[in-house]
Amino acid sequence: MDKSESILPVALRLGINSRHEPLIFLRSDSPVARSEGFESMSRVQIEVNDKAIIATLLIVYSDLIQPGFAGLSETAWKRLKLKKGQRIKLSHAPQVDSLAYIRAKAFGHELNKHQLQEIMRDIVDGHYMDVHLAAFITACANNNMTHEEILYLTEAMVDAGETLTWPGDKIVDKHCVGGLPGNRTSPIVVSILAAKGLTIPKTSSRAITSPAGTADVMETMTKVDLSFNQLKEVVEKHHGCLAWGGSVSLSPADDILISVEKALDIDFEGQLIASILSKKIAAGSKYVLIDIPVGPTAKLRSEESAQELADQLSTVGKEMGLKVKVVLTDGSQPVGYGIGPALEAWDVIGVLKDSGSAPKDLKERSVLLAGELLEHAEVVKKGEGKAEALRVIESGEAWDKFLQICEAQGGFKQPPIASCKMDVHAEKSGYIRRINNRLLGRLAKLAGAPADHASGVYMEAKVGDFITEGSTLLTIHSEAPGELEYALNFYNSHKEMIIIEEGL
Repeated sequence: MDKSESILPVALRLGINSRHEPLIFLRSDSPVARSEGFESMSRVQIEVNDKAIIATLLIVYSDLIQPGFAGLSETAWKRLKLKKGQRIKLSHAPQVDSLAYIRAKAFGHELNKHQLQEIMRDIVDGHYMDVHLAAFITACANNNMTHEEILYLTEAMVDAGETLTWPGDKIVDKHCVGGLPGNRTSPIVVSILAAKGLTIPKTSSRAITSPAGTADVMETMTKVDLSFNQLKEVVEKHHGCLAWGGSVSLSPADDILISVEKALDIDFEGQLIASILSKKIAAGSKYVLIDIPVGPTAKLRSEESAQELADQLSTVGKEMGLKVKVVLTDGSQPVGYGIGPALEAWDVIGVLKDSGSAPKDLKERSVLLAGELLEHAEVVKKGEGKAEALRVIESGEAWDKFLQICEAQGGFKQPPIASCKMDVHAEKSGYIRRINNRLLGRLAKLAGAPADHASGVYMEAKVGDFITEGSTLLTIHSEAPGELEYALNFYNSHKEMIIIEEGL
């Protein structure tokens, strides 16, 4: 028996949220820390019963941890399925061989299928620190992945997680590459397609660099963190779901990478392609529609770059057995009125209820995409999809299906309303000529979105609208007076986010 086996600290649940990375806290005078020569930021293997994980060690110099105890973050505690009072065995973590592949990629070497498989498995097994993940992301960024590497990365992401299968062949899905505030078409498209009897197992991510992701928006109305079996039950009963992909282990490596991309504010093309397609394959989809908004301040700024991405998505999708259709849409300005989880949710509800006050652009875009997918899956004849999608909304079938899905996922609830609001007024009369998506998205985030679901920005006007001096341009919503003031100051120093010009 070695020294580490003879010194077994008691596990202490600290309740610290460390996202996906397990953390362990030891006192500086801990016998096991001294005997093993552990230092802060060491990688430590924790074992209990038949379970083992690798965690990052942090050394504590205060009385946060009492002698004889080891503090664990929530991620570490849950992965080990610990109970109060259990002792844990600590030892140095084994060497992670796949880190050598990341170093090779950083120096310009191309990665093969085996290497990417090993990297994805080690990511899912928790063998990487955030710094390792950041190194992988930056090594692959700036279009630094070949077509073969993207294909292998997609396969590796699928293989590292669970997969779903469904009866029949009309298994459909849609995805938007993002970069356009308020473009919350997925809940509407899912409701239309599911009402038509097509199977659409929609899993979505939370916001990466935007003020809201579909999962954030849906979380204001229902439960989205479904288990693998719960997701299957919802889809089998109602033909569709609107769940958070991170809770069901479909391409789990992607969810871990996304969390680090969010911190880096990087969303690189190779991983974007692999992310989209791996989740569609893992969900069992056959027909996939991908929406790429194009505009001067969207993620894709030119039709040329958008078409290049579209071609890669279609080619890789085909090689992976998917029937992919890509639609380039207008990305010159936000969609709908709301920017932020709850504000976007109210827009979705308005469209599904076919309310006269609902944003017309969100309805038109959703009907277009749903219609394209109906035609792509050969459910209706070419040219008839849009009319059929519109009929499903106007008949109330889409709203009924949306409520059924929400009830099956845990019950429908009304989105929250912010406690603090501030109107921003036009300083002159004229036509709105340009809107900067990126600055508006940042404004919504400074107001508190997406962490505070009710926070964000509500737009009162669109490009081409005539607005009079003193009328409301937008309203900032926030849950904290300090964030509201900070957001307002940001707007006042970046008024170029909305350009108003006199004359026609």
